[in-house]
Order: sequence, then structure tokens, then C-alpha cells
Amino acid sequence: MYSIGIDIGGTNTDIGLVTENGSIIARRNLPTASYTDYHLYVKDIMGQINDMLSGNKLKLGDLSGIGIGAPNGNFYTGCVDYAPNLNMKGLLEFEKEFHKYADIPVVLSNDANAAAYGEYVYGGAKGMKHFIMFTLGTGVGSGIVVDGKLVHGSTGAAGELGHNILIPGGRQCGCGRQGCLEAYASARGIVRTYCELRAESKCQGECQKDWISPSVPDSEVTSLMIGRAANAGEPLALETYRRTADLLGLAMANAVTFSAPEAIFLMGGPTKVGEPLLKPLRESFDKYMLNIYKGKCRIMMSQLKDNEVAILGSAALIHLRK
Repeated sequence: MYSIGIDIGGTNTDIGLVTENGSIIARRNLPTASYTDYHLYVKDIMGQINDMLSGNKLKLGDLSGIGIGAPNGNFYTGCVDYAPNLNMKGLLEFEKEFHKYADIPVVLSNDANAAAYGEYVYGGAKGMKHFIMFTLGTGVGSGIVVDGKLVHGSTGAAGELGHNILIPGGRQCGCGRQGCLEAYASARGIVRTYCELRAESKCQGECQKDWISPSVPDSEVTSLMIGRAANAGEPLALETYRRTADLLGLAMANAVTFSAPEAIFLMGGPTKVGEPLLKPLRESFDKYMLNIYKGKCRIMMSQLKDNEVAILGSAALIHLRK
């Protein structure tokens, strides 16, 4: 059987036709930001799906279902609940709307849950029953699998570990509270840490090649630039990742105490820096870990390709209905 994976982002929507073994055999893309009417949006997605099926000599009946990963996606209701980064506002009844076009299972959850379940079905967590996924990007998301089941909680919104408060009264977070992990370990949080350190150091003089020149304004600094600087050995960039790793390691060690996972997986742009983040992260994770869990939980990188994880994660959600 085949499945459809749909990743709804604030800017673009990626749609893929996925085989049972996790191969993406066709892809389409729609500009999410251009839509304000979700009825038209779903109609256009279905047009793309039918086009992919026709091109591969398939029909809707050949699909095991449609999986959707979305910001503020609610597994229980099949709705996207007032997502702030979508131009389609309000309560978006996606599952109900898709059923107007297709009498097949439709499963929706938030994007971090989709990433975690994609790792479980197609990636490095295959065969594991207990693990946590942290997704680092514009924000910090997470998905939790316990006893082989994705944790949704009573409201469908369980597992928002990026909004654990680590520093009471700390940085303002986009959720409206202060001191959340996301305010420090997201790409934006990493940039803010670097810029704060740079202001404190009053760095002057020439910088080594690939380092960030003091002449570059804070508004133009990116996490990618900081990653390159760290791998070039710039002290401020290395200290930025050390501080980021300390808080992320603390959050991960705290997460271990409530679900005792076999592994914690990491994915997302900020993790691509490699050892400048991972070395201090392993040290921090071990430092904060409760003794009874030491040595029993691995830190692992996602084994899904960056350009496939969103579609595969969304398609994997179909397995939740089995």
C-alpha cells in the first residue's frame, strides 16, 4: 500500500507519495502562505494528490491513508488549532475537509510528533519502544514515544518540552512565558546568545577567515554563520554552543526522569554544527542525569534525510490508526 504525507509549514506545504518501505516516489509543493481559505487549500492539495496518483497509475483506493503534520495539529480532533504562523486563521477542520474528497483514513498531528513517529517507522528508532525526539529549528519541538505509542495526553498537545521553563524570569518566549528552553536552544535563541556574548566581549580587530566580523550587525547574524565560526574555532561561537548545550542537556536529562527512554534523537538545522554542540551536550546530559539512568539513554541524530523527514513523518502517522 501507498500513503500520502503532507507537511504544512507557514511558507510552503510539501506533499509526497510514499511507499510502504518509506520511499518517496512523487512530490508536490504548494505555497501555504498564499492561502487564507482552508477549503480552497485542501481542494488544491487534493488536486496535487490526484495528479501524483495518476502519474504513477494509482487511484485513491490504493492509499492506506493521508497523514498530515501541522503546527498546532490536534490528533484527537483532526484540526489545526489557531496556528499563529498560518494565514488561514481560526479552527481549521482539516480531517473533516479531506474526507469530503477521499473516503480513506486521514490522520493529523503536530509536526514534532510527526517527526518522532517518522523516526519510529522509517528511521533510527525502528524497533525501539521508548524514545524522545527533539526538533531544533525556528522553535524547539518534541515528540515522545512510550511503550511504542506516541504520547498525545488528554488534550492532544502533550510533549511540548521546548516550553519547559528552565530559567524563571528569563528570556521572553514566543509562547508568552519567560525562560523556556525554546528561547535558548532554537536557532533564534542561539543567535541571541552569540550576540549577547559579542556585546559583552566588545570583540575588536581582525577575525580569522569564516569567523563573524564585528562589523556584521546583530540583525544579520544567523545560526549557520555561528556554526561555521564554531567549527573554525572562534571562542565566542564555541561558548555560545557550550551555553546552549548546557540548557539543552538539562532539559533532556529532566525528560529522561519521566519516561526512561532508550534514546533521545536530535534533528534540525542547529544540530548540523556537529561536535561544537554535541560534545558539550553529552557532557551536560551526563552531568544532570539522575544516577539510576546513567548510561541507559543514548543521544542519537535522526537517520532520516533532511529533505524527506517532514513527508515521511507525516505519512508515518497513518500507522497510528492501525
